[in-house]
Amino acid sequence: MAYVDHAFSITDEDIMMETSYVVNNKPPIKEIGLAVALLVFGTLGIVIGSIMTYNRVGGDRAHGLFFAILGTILFIPGFYYTRIAYFAYKGYKGFSFANIPPV
Repeated sequence: MAYVDHAFSITDEDIMMETSYVVNNKPPIKEIGLAVALLVFGTLGIVIGSIMTYNRVGGDRAHGLFFAILGTILFIPGFYYTRIAYFAYKGYKGFSFANIPPV
């Protein structure tokens, strides 16, 4: 018979002594709305900035480049959290609405 050290084991009694843990997989509406808004404004910033850079709106390409960079900064977290919300909504394994941080 193998030796088992029970000093660090977790039993059912240990779990019952702590507070109950409830998984709340309700979609966080404000956070998802913010993620979609970041995605939309980021996409618009990239497209408008690219058009401004190509057509030299404002006299030079710096204004368009600024909008394209700002759009990219908005697009990245918007796409990331919108993707998590979509996969959690569809029920993919490993994705949950709890992965979206509160605002």
